[in-house]
Amino acid sequence: MTVLQNCELLAPAGNFEKLKTALCFGADAVYLGGKEFSLRSYSDNFTADELKQAIALAHSLGKRVYVTANVFARNRDFGALADYFAFLSEIGADAALLTDAGAIALAKKTAPDLRIHLSTQANTTNRYAAAFWRDQGVERVVLARELSLNEIRRISEQVSVPLEVFVHGALCVSYSGQCYLSAALSGRSANRGECAQYCRLPYSMVDANGTEIVHNKHLLSLKDMNRSDQLEALLDAGASSFKIEGRLKDVTYVKNITAYYRKKLDAILARRPEYCRASAGKSTYEFEPVAEKSFNRGFTPFFLHERTKDIAAFNTPKSLGEPVGTVKELKGNSFTIAGV
Repeated sequence: MTVLQNCELLAPAGNFEKLKTALCFGADAVYLGGKEFSLRSYSDNFTADELKQAIALAHSLGKRVYVTANVFARNRDFGALADYFAFLSEIGADAALLTDAGAIALAKKTAPDLRIHLSTQANTTNRYAAAFWRDQGVERVVLARELSLNEIRRISEQVSVPLEVFVHGALCVSYSGQCYLSAALSGRSANRGECAQYCRLPYSMVDANGTEIVHNKHLLSLKDMNRSDQLEALLDAGASSFKIEGRLKDVTYVKNITAYYRKKLDAILARRPEYCRASAGKSTYEFEPVAEKSFNRGFTPFFLHERTKDIAAFNTPKSLGEPVGTVKELKGNSFTIAGV
């Protein structure tokens, strides 16, 4: 008998409107945060009552809700975390996304029925780490963004744990998002959900002799990830959940990018019967989703096919928008553009 492999599209939900949008436009599951312990403390996030409503709505549609509590915990956090885990279990959260080993141990003790997914912040880059976390009771591992397709495949082949990968959205210049620059310069720790995004500021580069090599460029700013052309390869490599970054993005981004990936995945599922959608239903649209129409700094598959050079967005950290034409002539302070 053929065992079908689930294929889950996981979309961001920074607030209730974005949650409803993600569910309506093709997400099988959403991830969101409460008012505490989330690594997106500047997102709107969800009150306790909103969390209950969000989970009830998603479950009524046959969808799932994963709640982020992926801060690196401190001693003072554990009393409130214990209560929070018990609350998430009580209201039927489908999983909690955790990073900290102590928080995982606490969740297993205080809310044994609560499923645990390991956040990408845990920097899982090899099979031994994946097996270790599985043995600690983790039921899904969100791999580090920096892994190649071959590295993902090797982990999948050697460790029996479901794997989640990022496929779209902003990239952090620090490995696996473990940035300490913000905390060092401002006291706002990215690992506590308070990143000040110093990587998006302009810098100048000076050599050992004081000679300026680069002036006022965004030297730490990366392009945005786009792996929409690699979804089938990722499925074949063993990934089963495809995650879109963007809890801080606007609702039009959630609508367009979720629909864009839904159409891509549905086309694969239509001709690959060994894979199946992770939730029921069918998504149809009255518009054509186009990734370039949403916020992006230019796109890169990142390190999916080993290390690549063209991953940075030195000129601007802002959205490039959709190409509208090709510049044919420069003349003084004007230019001529031809449509494409």
